[in-house]
Amino acid sequence: MPGPTTTFAEFAQRADYSLLDSLRADPQATIDGDDHRPRQVFSGHYVPVTPTALPAPEYVAHSSTLFHDLGLGDGLAHDVDFLRLFAGDISVARQPMRPWGWATGYALSIYGSEYIQQCPFGTGNGYGDGRAISVFEGVFNGQRWEMQLKGGGPTPYGRGADGRAVLRSSVREFLAQEFMHAMGVPTTRSLLLLMSRSETVRRPWYSPNSRSFDPDILVDNPAAITTRVAPSFLRVGQLELFARRARSQAHPEALNELRVIVAHLIERNYQQEIDPSLDFSEQVVLLAQLFRGRLTALVANWMRVGYCQGNFNSDNCAAGGYTLDYGPFGFIELFDPRFQPWTGGGEHFCFFNQPQAAEANYQMFWASRHERGDRGDVGPQARPDPLRRRPGERTARAAGALQG
Repeated sequence: MPGPTTTFAEFAQRADYSLLDSLRADPQATIDGDDHRPRQVFSGHYVPVTPTALPAPEYVAHSSTLFHDLGLGDGLAHDVDFLRLFAGDISVARQPMRPWGWATGYALSIYGSEYIQQCPFGTGNGYGDGRAISVFEGVFNGQRWEMQLKGGGPTPYGRGADGRAVLRSSVREFLAQEFMHAMGVPTTRSLLLLMSRSETVRRPWYSPNSRSFDPDILVDNPAAITTRVAPSFLRVGQLELFARRARSQAHPEALNELRVIVAHLIERNYQQEIDPSLDFSEQVVLLAQLFRGRLTALVANWMRVGYCQGNFNSDNCAAGGYTLDYGPFGFIELFDPRFQPWTGGGEHFCFFNQPQAAEANYQMFWASRHERGDRGDVGPQARPDPLRRRPGERTARAAGALQG
């Protein structure tokens, strides 16, 4: 077995960009990734975009467990070029790396209802990765991983925000991802956490001795970037976006773009379980079945460890079936079935309603798959869906099995 990767030059040789090579870039995007202002993105699977580097970045932490899993030496966490890359300075990229990152668009549904109100243009074409920029994809120890900066600066999907994350929330996400992994819960992982004392950003918080339910002041916070790692960052909301465009015939390539991203999801997250020699329509039916099983087990694991996602919309639901987007999450301390860690949430996303939220996300996944429009395909009505017939029952059984 080869030794660990210890230099940035060796790390760069791991680059292998299946997403960029398989999917279609926004035809209106810039060539060099200088694309940071809010705008509508009408087609394409991704937008090339360069991250905005943190000034004077400082090392905070790295996950030695994940480094070991990837075959990276711990010393690489202090390599100057490695730190610069994950602080958002992609000018250090060397062949075969790409000199820009990418952001993706997605749609939003809440409990099966489609929304476009969150889009500043009122169309749904301006919503997506507002501060998350992927900068690397490669193969490590035989497994493909994508590395994404959270807080990497503005993108066309930024809706006018600064594109930054603060140190406080970045520490929470960094620790929670590795904790969930250690607890046996499928999750994105934490690679590296960096901060800047030279750049601060304002965020809502609570005044001293505040009795307010919602934050009541704005405070300055050190800017930070945490690098999260996953087999892919494909979301149910991404499939929804392309399904909506196919349904409305938004442009001539809309249906093909949906088919291509579904095929890419199978390749990235279900390659070991779906036989590529099957007819594509059969692959898609099997994909839906496999995703249902993964999602059911995921939420059962959440219930097992007392985790509440807090905002389990379709755009926060990984199509690979693992925990994604540690935003308004929390862990239950005193048992309360209505526990909701987010003041802006609501009972619909509380602890005990997570199976129902998962069911709704699955139904949007299923509906997106049906929008592929293959006339020879087996429609969703032709194959009964146990998750739809008995909401939450599969998750409850799975949770009982995990506890037993």
